[in-house]
Amino acid sequence: MDGLAGDCTTVTLCWRIERRDGITVGLTAHDRDLVLNGLLYRASPGMTPSAVKRSAGLDADSMDVSGAFSHAAIAETDLLTGRWDGARVTLSMVDWSSPGEALVIGSGTIGAVETADRSFTAELRGVTAALDLPANEVTSPSCRAALGDARCRVAMAGRRRFARVTAADAMLTLDGEEPSANAYGGGVLHWFSGANSGLRSAIAGSEATTVTLRMPPRFDGAGALVELVEGCDKQLSTCATRFGNAVNFRGEPYLPGVDLLTRYPGA
Repeated sequence: MDGLAGDCTTVTLCWRIERRDGITVGLTAHDRDLVLNGLLYRASPGMTPSAVKRSAGLDADSMDVSGAFSHAAIAETDLLTGRWDGARVTLSMVDWSSPGEALVIGSGTIGAVETADRSFTAELRGVTAALDLPANEVTSPSCRAALGDARCRVAMAGRRRFARVTAADAMLTLDGEEPSANAYGGGVLHWFSGANSGLRSAIAGSEATTVTLRMPPRFDGAGALVELVEGCDKQLSTCATRFGNAVNFRGEPYLPGVDLLTRYPGA
């Protein structure tokens, strides 16, 4: 890289952040905006990385990123509501005097985020961190598939509905009733407008025109447009009667458990 050749270097750091909702943001530690590969990198001198660990073994490459909330692209509320969770981050070295060449020195996804004193610290997890995940599934009496996925195979056409939130307290009140008893229990609610727009909430249960979320929404949801996706309690009886899909049930409801070892005559 030419920026490292002279007595005075002209190298700066650039961050390319791709959120899961499709938004891509470019930030640079330089004091002026840069354009690299068609993306505008906004000046954000407060963005600093920790030491970048690169290994040839199986240890997960890791890095921490610290910065101040000095740019509108990264707001404290967005970090706390999870809009940046799982975002893909690429850290590159760029010659700011001629930003045509970039040397990638680290990449990963955003993990744990901490905020304090108008600043934040985000953990970047390398690609080898996926090796820490379980390789095989464990047996369970409930279904391990997600409703409508490739293993479940239940057609989701007609099982997604839009509604308007008329009241938001401990429970959400909608302007329409559910199609069947607890139809949305175990499902997902997508926020399409309001302060929660772009977020998703897990549904614990539903009854008539009310929906109970597993976690309260981050912001007031009254008046928001939402999409409700039906859920499943992952029991064999529900799979057979409600969905007619027992042949694709991904669980072992009749497999003896550890309590079999404690049985004895006359118990």
